[in-house]
Amino acid sequence: MAAHGPNGKSILVSGCSSGIGLCVARGLHQRGYRVIASARREKDVQGLRSEGLSAVQLDLDDPDSIRQAVRETLELTGGELHALFNNGAYGQPGAVEDLSRDTLRAQFETNLFGTVELTNLLIPVMREQGFGRIIQNSSLLGIVSLPYRGAYNASKYALEGITDTLRLELHGSGIHVSLIEPGPVASRFRANAFAMYRRNIDAEHSVHRDTYRRMENRLRKVGPAAPFTLPPEAVLKKVIHALESPRPHPRYYVTVPTWLFGIGRRLLSTRMLDRVLRGVSRGENK
Repeated sequence: MAAHGPNGKSILVSGCSSGIGLCVARGLHQRGYRVIASARREKDVQGLRSEGLSAVQLDLDDPDSIRQAVRETLELTGGELHALFNNGAYGQPGAVEDLSRDTLRAQFETNLFGTVELTNLLIPVMREQGFGRIIQNSSLLGIVSLPYRGAYNASKYALEGITDTLRLELHGSGIHVSLIEPGPVASRFRANAFAMYRRNIDAEHSVHRDTYRRMENRLRKVGPAAPFTLPPEAVLKKVIHALESPRPHPRYYVTVPTWLFGIGRRLLSTRMLDRVLRGVSRGENK
């Protein structure tokens, strides 16, 4: 018999070691969902279990890990799964001309390829049961681009495109597909991005080294680094609506910047939007 929470719904959440994923896993657990939280590192999986959550190890870069996590999840839920929240991702800073092929590939392995593989393994389960919710955590940077975020921009644009396609293909199946598009949200995102920047970008030998020095100050900053930063509970609120509404939205904007740039992209010319985005980049990398 399936092991579900009081509301009878189970959900797999990726990327639960901190930030949005951890907040959503805790919030849905408190709401009565049977949450299967996942994380890449075993110590984070044990930490999730110590909070009373069901947890599985999931490395989106490893197909074997993805398949094993799906097997363990379905064992925990009795073969059914109401929903999937694809949250696992990271940001790779750096100018496009400083990105190696391997660095760019690694960004896509986590943010797109692993996410799509995980989703595709669970779609047949949802088709068989006749219902399901797939929720993708995208970004403001899947709507507009900012300098020095080319790898992340590209991965999120790709996620948006493939999710729009999936939504069309799953129409009439009983499976609803939604995108969450946060702007600045309090998390460990900057700290993780700084680690990837130091690992993969040769700043001292780049023509962008002066900008990189200023960017490093922002990435090191403790606390909100951008105006209108919201806590991760703002994303949780949208996830709940996407899970529980009879007609979930295809897209959920989170934070004022997402709304402003989402509208701006529709109303401004490309040149005008470029001017605005260059100004934003100069302002944040002072």
